[in-house]
Amino acid sequence: MISVELCSGKAEIPRPLTCVEICAGAGGQALGLAMAGFVHVALVEYEEDYCKVLKQNRPEWNVICADVRAFDGRPYHGVDLLAGGVPCPPFSVAGKQLGQADERDLFPEAIRLIREIQPRAVMLENVRGFLDHGFDEYRSHILKSIQNLGYTTHIKLLNASDYGVPQLRPRVVIIGIRKDQRKFFFYPDAKQNTTPTVGDMLYDLMAQNGWEGAKQWACNANRIAPTLVGGSKKHGGPDLGPTRARNAWAELGVDGRGIANEAPSPGFEGAPRLTSRMMARLQGFPDTWTFGERKTVACRMIGNAFPPPVAQAVGEKIKECLEYEHLDSKCEISFSQAVV
Repeated sequence: MISVELCSGKAEIPRPLTCVEICAGAGGQALGLAMAGFVHVALVEYEEDYCKVLKQNRPEWNVICADVRAFDGRPYHGVDLLAGGVPCPPFSVAGKQLGQADERDLFPEAIRLIREIQPRAVMLENVRGFLDHGFDEYRSHILKSIQNLGYTTHIKLLNASDYGVPQLRPRVVIIGIRKDQRKFFFYPDAKQNTTPTVGDMLYDLMAQNGWEGAKQWACNANRIAPTLVGGSKKHGGPDLGPTRARNAWAELGVDGRGIANEAPSPGFEGAPRLTSRMMARLQGFPDTWTFGERKTVACRMIGNAFPPPVAQAVGEKIKECLEYEHLDSKCEISFSQAVV
């Protein structure tokens, strides 16, 4: 624990960069931003199962289990970063793509919180469908709303496989940098030739129960994975998605019709199923990150997560941008128990 008075102007050491995160889910984005050097002063998540997972993995985090619509951002005025992965079903090709007509669209709440908090930077992520032509007008409205609050905006489609995550996972990342910041923001460069294959990533987990076929399986699973899916609370069970996705997994020697409780045992024949731990590793979560005991809920958490390595890469570039005025920035709240 360190105590830093952010508003006194007397601190002799650089204060930690602070973050409020909404729609925190199972913690993928939060973990990545923490690895980039941000200290979370609040994480807002609506679903109780997700809140429990956040608290179990990071007891020091201030997890607020509440609807973001009821969250008052004013006590956090002036934090360095407001981040969040607003719900993707309104824009996902797996859904009806109702956009702003979908009651789950929380972009208006994100805009409200930017207005209330006035963070130095904003980071919002969503699915590739957000870039579809059908949402051109709404997307322009969202970006213009952020700009009107005093931010320079950036939007780009990032592929998780460019940052060491072994799956095709395109995500739209919107960045807003408050106009009084002196350094320009740049998205992270892709990491060339550093992404492992599914076989490389999962061999030890496939072999942990003594399955003799693990090595050959890993040799055949010599590509990155298709996008993991989590489904919604109403739809989607513990499996790897619809027929098209399952066929893609079958090419890697994986049975996508369900999720296994454990790795294959000696004498196993055929295509193995992934465990939830294997899914989590393919998303970039450390093996120490837990998701509770309910398999269906765990698979939904994992499949809907923002990969921590991608969040870390983007967070580091935001940090570079903000550190220009790190010691001089003014804040209206004091975090006497910030954990770093």
